[in-house]
Amino acid sequence: MSHPMEFRNTTERGLDLVTVHERILHFMRLEPAATYKFIIGTDCQVHSGHTKFITGVVIQRMGKGAWACYRQVIVHRALHSIREKLSMETALSEEIAMYFDETKRQDMENIILPHLYQGASFDMYIHIDAGDDENKNRTAKFVQEMVRRVESVGMVPVIKPDCYVASAYANRFSKKPYQPPYEEGEVLDGIQ
Repeated sequence: MSHPMEFRNTTERGLDLVTVHERILHFMRLEPAATYKFIIGTDCQVHSGHTKFITGVVIQRMGKGAWACYRQVIVHRALHSIREKLSMETALSEEIAMYFDETKRQDMENIILPHLYQGASFDMYIHIDAGDDENKNRTAKFVQEMVRRVESVGMVPVIKPDCYVASAYANRFSKKPYQPPYEEGEVLDGIQ
């Protein structure tokens, strides 16, 4: 299954991963002596006839804002298996994490490196939209499997209730059903 690697946020559309990385580096250079969290997290919602996955990519300057964007992936069927949805959410987050290889991670770390003694830091996380409390979360029995997967790509896993990039940021965009874009000249309700 192949999906476009296109990102957007409230001010920009059509961003590729190279541009996303550049935006992150620019944001970090504005205050290199800060504490940063680089976070990837995916949420999905089942809608009529499709499942919408949103993967958020966030660089958070602790206490001083963030830059964020997201990617949308549509599966043209309603996924009902909790394990299948959680596995795909994790896979989509991992796919983005794999792009941020050692070289790109080094680019980010090099920005804060001269400022370590002023308290600068940089950590990388994947937020998994699952919790390990069996009384509250139907995802509990799959949490350890997803945690191991995230650790295998060199990221720190974060689960509920602390997985805000998946459970809040991505969730905000996954709630609305997918509306396919219309082609120029396409007839809509009899109007061209």
